[in-house]
Amino acid sequence: MSLKQTLQAYEALDSAQVNGQTIQDLFSAYQAVGVEVQVRTVHDEPPEDTGKTTDFVRILIPGTGGHTAAGAAPTLGVIGRNGAIGARPHRIGMVSDADGAIAAIAVGLKLAQMKLNGDHLPGDVIVTTHLATDVSMTVNDGIAFMGMPVSSGTMNEHEVDPAMQAILSIDASKGNRIVKHRGFAISPTAMQGYILRMAPDLVALMELSTGRAAVSFPISQQDITPYDNGLYHFNSIMQPHVATQAPVVGVAITAASVVGGSDDSANHEIDLAAAVQFTVAVAKKFTSGQCAFYDAKEWAQIRARYPDLSVFQTAGASGT
Repeated sequence: MSLKQTLQAYEALDSAQVNGQTIQDLFSAYQAVGVEVQVRTVHDEPPEDTGKTTDFVRILIPGTGGHTAAGAAPTLGVIGRNGAIGARPHRIGMVSDADGAIAAIAVGLKLAQMKLNGDHLPGDVIVTTHLATDVSMTVNDGIAFMGMPVSSGTMNEHEVDPAMQAILSIDASKGNRIVKHRGFAISPTAMQGYILRMAPDLVALMELSTGRAAVSFPISQQDITPYDNGLYHFNSIMQPHVATQAPVVGVAITAASVVGGSDDSANHEIDLAAAVQFTVAVAKKFTSGQCAFYDAKEWAQIRARYPDLSVFQTAGASGT
């Protein structure tokens, strides 16, 4: 169960004054078991460029046999992707786009509490996200989305850690007409320019953790290219792919109705808790070597027969 941690994360973020220190205080009780919280403050970039700053948060939950313990157990990355958690003064309180940050921090809280209670994962888990409370809004297909205080590239610089050997990217994904399901959905695996099959292990864990049939959402080749290349993107959920060689799977928080990213009063705690529970289940299995994001043998065959597609992780040829 992860509802308590989801509500804790929500209450911590539901403030016009929230910053990185808020998250450090939230995790202070877990320092005794090695949980670390790092905060980096960066200046907002054009077109925002209002003299404001954004805090990037990195939470490390060390495993008993992970890299931080000089072990070989795999490291899972969990990224709370969002443009911003607030659109003040145009919106009061948190917006729908905060879902990624809420869920990621709740995952960190649940794993930290487990560790404090004696349930240690074999490998490390690194949770990252950022906090911006008053970013402007943009329009995508007639739906109001949150703007971004910094570029997607800057977000990747601070949120995609080289130690992450597989990544779950959690993002609010309610402002679309592609997947209309109340809860969450997972994407196919994206890796090094390829869109691979749905990972069977992740499908099984989704069904196990929710007690329901798994739900997926489609991604296109454009979705795994850089966000600022002028091509259509479902949203920014797959953007960590452009900054890593590791496999990336999107965990989309979804709704049965169209909800814009800048809509307030639209964070649904039960749906978020379900995504958190799934992510924790993946953390347990992946860091134990019992969950794969892709079929290694099939990947070897693909790379032996087909070309390097990592160009899709770049801006590509200029002017084409």
